[in-house]
Amino acid sequence: MPEVLVIEPFYGGSHKQLIDLINQEFGEHCTIFTLSDKKWHWRARTSAFHFSVVIPRDKNYDNFVFHFSKLFCTSTLNLTELLGLRPDLARIPSKIIYFHENQLVYPVNREKSRYDFQYGYMQILSCLCADLILYNSVFNMRSFLDKIDSFLNIIPIDSRPKGIAKTLESKGQVLYYPMVYPAVNNATMKKEDILRIVWPHRWEHDKRPELFFDQLFKLKAENFDFEVVVLGESYEEKPDVFQRAQKELNDRIVHWGFANRKSDYYDLLKACHVAVSTAKHEFFGVSMLEAAHLDCFPLCPNNLAYPEIYPKQCLYNSEAQLYKLLRNFCKNPKLATEKRRKVDIKFEKYDWKLLKT
Repeated sequence: MPEVLVIEPFYGGSHKQLIDLINQEFGEHCTIFTLSDKKWHWRARTSAFHFSVVIPRDKNYDNFVFHFSKLFCTSTLNLTELLGLRPDLARIPSKIIYFHENQLVYPVNREKSRYDFQYGYMQILSCLCADLILYNSVFNMRSFLDKIDSFLNIIPIDSRPKGIAKTLESKGQVLYYPMVYPAVNNATMKKEDILRIVWPHRWEHDKRPELFFDQLFKLKAENFDFEVVVLGESYEEKPDVFQRAQKELNDRIVHWGFANRKSDYYDLLKACHVAVSTAKHEFFGVSMLEAAHLDCFPLCPNNLAYPEIYPKQCLYNSEAQLYKLLRNFCKNPKLATEKRRKVDIKFEKYDWKLLKT
């Protein structure tokens, strides 16, 4: 089996799960370098410099670099910069980038657009240096490739390169995020008399928590019974709505915050009827698929990667439709369980056991 140099600048969440899985399956053939999942933008901009220093050089170690046949990294890394700083790494025969997300369609404030241009530009340049580009969904691949030309047109000079999308398309393919599903038994942990709703996402603006909590505020104002589980990782800076929600929904909260143990996380999901996404930036959605696998009915926007993964019964087209669905489930929690059993989600399509073959 080939020896692989693995580099992950943002070792947390689904990024961590992927690296841990690689290590578990192929660890004896991998050498892994990581940085913690702190301040994504700084990791994206500066991690190449860090790794150029900490990855051993051949002159100090016995042919450290030259025994690798592959370099695997995620799209958070500025691969172009790393290879420029470390020409010896450029000699590794096959360089592979895995895209958890792409920055070309990241929702940013207009006043920050020039500043944020660098992150999408960095990903394009990194792809030009790669031999193989892997995307975690068709949506991720198409949204990236289809946006390249208009993205580069932002450059306010006439020396814009042409044909980049076609070049990158020729070396890209979809490799769905490899899921390792928890065991499922027939014993239900769900209450029958009150709806329990779960938010299993990062506490960040691109997940639109304001839209999610607005539905719960309205449900409470109209005296509907429900409980809420709020999971996901939070960072130093988080949307203000979480503080408001913790206060206003205090009597409805079953759990609030990140579950440190995976077993606790799964138990919390098992007891919920409905998992809700209100994201405006999502390319796969590991937590939603985990929740659905544990018999939560997934409610997702009818856009992004979701139509690729979930049948139309799980998709909503408007805020009003989302609220109506939640309201109906509040009236009859069993309805969510019944609907979940009827929808056919192709879990095996994303199963690591299948993908690794």
